[in-house]
Amino acid sequence: DVTIDRTGLRDQSTVYVKDLGPQIAWRTVFVVEYLGPLLIHPLLYLLRPYLYNNAPASPSYLQTLSLILISLHFVKRELETLFVHRFSLATMPARNIVKNSAHYWIFAGANLAYWIYAPSAPTARPSNPLITYPALALFVVGELGNLSTHLTLRGLRSTGGTERGIPHGLGFDLVTCPNYMFEAMAWLGIWLATWSLSTGVFVVLAVGQMALWAKKKEAKYRNEFADRYKKKRFVMIPGIF
Repeated sequence: DVTIDRTGLRDQSTVYVKDLGPQIAWRTVFVVEYLGPLLIHPLLYLLRPYLYNNAPASPSYLQTLSLILISLHFVKRELETLFVHRFSLATMPARNIVKNSAHYWIFAGANLAYWIYAPSAPTARPSNPLITYPALALFVVGELGNLSTHLTLRGLRSTGGTERGIPHGLGFDLVTCPNYMFEAMAWLGIWLATWSLSTGVFVVLAVGQMALWAKKKEAKYRNEFADRYKKKRFVMIPGIF
């Protein structure tokens, strides 16, 4: 969209080029990140009798439910990456894909799966409807709310464009990043369903990271839009931060 004339280049101008090294598309990075849990959870779920001593032949209701919820979450993530998200930056250094993927492949994949599908896990016990049903409600509301915010953000940017806009709509008048708020809600639902310490640790780490991203987003909005942007009191979770 930028012409040579608009760059300020003229005859005899000097152009300096920096070699950024091997690059990889952000969309590819996201697809690879989310693929880890989608492969690891079904694999460990099916291999339970071979991985754990004295594991029952059939998984429990909560173990199956956990597999379904986590798989649905990451399938949604993959579909949003392919068909919803519009990226302001095209690529990132290729070497970073290992670091970025480790968070999902190790912590959301192998770590969660190993403890959730173990015969000694809380998920191996009978479910408590007073906990399971609220967990399901949180998950559904969180995932649908998260999708809604992603569709709102998509509408602010044209295909292939890098322009930014001020988002409005579901959750955006409450906090800076309701997409993170709804994602935290969905993971809280998964945590209640699994009642696993490993899931709880992952949720705490994920919410902490999203809070840092939300603070940066608030600062970016204020810097870019100045008086046009209505300052938010909370960046991610109303009444907390």
